[in-house]
Amino acid sequence: MTPFRIVLPFLAGYFISYVFRAVNAVLGPSLVAEFGISAAGLGLLTGVYFFSFGLFQIPLGVLLDRFGPRRINGALLLLATAGALFFAYGRSFEHLVLARALIGIGVSACLMASIQAFVLWFPPERMSTMIALAFSMGGLGAIAASAPLELALRHYGWREIFEFLAVSTLCLSGLFAFLVPEHPQAHKPAGLRAQLAGLKHIARDGAFWRVALAIGANQCAVISLFTLWITAWLRDVAGYERAAAAQALAVVAAALIAGYFFFGRIADAAARRGRSQLPLFVGGVGCALVFLGLITLGVTSGAVLLWAAFVFCGTGATLAHSIATRRYPRAMAGRVNTALNTFTFIGIFLGQWGTGAILNLWPATASGYDPRGYMWAFGALWLIQAAGLTWLWRGRALLEKDVAVGRV
Repeated sequence: MTPFRIVLPFLAGYFISYVFRAVNAVLGPSLVAEFGISAAGLGLLTGVYFFSFGLFQIPLGVLLDRFGPRRINGALLLLATAGALFFAYGRSFEHLVLARALIGIGVSACLMASIQAFVLWFPPERMSTMIALAFSMGGLGAIAASAPLELALRHYGWREIFEFLAVSTLCLSGLFAFLVPEHPQAHKPAGLRAQLAGLKHIARDGAFWRVALAIGANQCAVISLFTLWITAWLRDVAGYERAAAAQALAVVAAALIAGYFFFGRIADAAARRGRSQLPLFVGGVGCALVFLGLITLGVTSGAVLLWAAFVFCGTGATLAHSIATRRYPRAMAGRVNTALNTFTFIGIFLGQWGTGAILNLWPATASGYDPRGYMWAFGALWLIQAAGLTWLWRGRALLEKDVAVGRV
């Protein structure tokens, strides 16, 4: 009974956070039509979720290590509820931006609290699989925000959809208050000075910077495109209708889930054999670069398969969390993972906003944005992703050395 009470509420939290994260990929055209939002504005509106999310990660890590994942996740979901209601009743672009920023803070603990809870409740050799399970639930949230959401839009307005999300988030907060058990070690931290010293130790770890910048660069490309611009590209470059693009997004989301499980299971097998997980990270991101290159060049034959392969391979970068957490004591798990997440979400924000800004450099077309803009925007993301992978690979000696001495 206890695993059920631990795992399902945390997974449900990440599910709903991913619905909030990916919802604009389908709702974007409705918001553009009602508020007259530009491509850069849509990138800002979508990306501000990731920006506020990312900025809150460092204090979140301290809070998680101090008060535990159950309390912090449940409390922050109340902020997400308020943000969803504010968004539902927003009357201007500025209102929507503020509401989405509040949602970002409100769901900022959903993944990191899950990882910390799993670190507390499960043995280390199961970590990659448990983390993959959490990421996969996010993939299910992305599926819910694709074709099912497009179907719901045929019967309900986007405001009603956000009202439903607000009620669902409030109910989930109640589960954390009344159902989820408290782990005995969840809130027995060192003092604040010791916690800050732990952050200083992380910041001085050269291997952490290798992993953090690499995952930030990867997610700047993979998740920024997956949660916003993929449907626009399918419409403007590949010629998909809105319903077909939403269905394609569901297929790509399924590939996301498959990727999380694939890399998670193989990483756990490697860990049990005492092998480094770094080659899996490098191999996955390297393959993702190949597929993004084809997409950037405007290849539309088998477009859905290209996007699915790109996202599937890009999930290999999430091994950064299991690579990093093995370097530190369990008591520092919250700070380590939220520090990583800071780079992840700032990268996604910059990717989404930057893509919109580049698309704005060309005149809008009758259906959306000029295909030439996608080539330049996606090309920039390719360079960023490649730079992150190169940075990681050049530091492999440091990372492998740490594996050899048992620090990872």
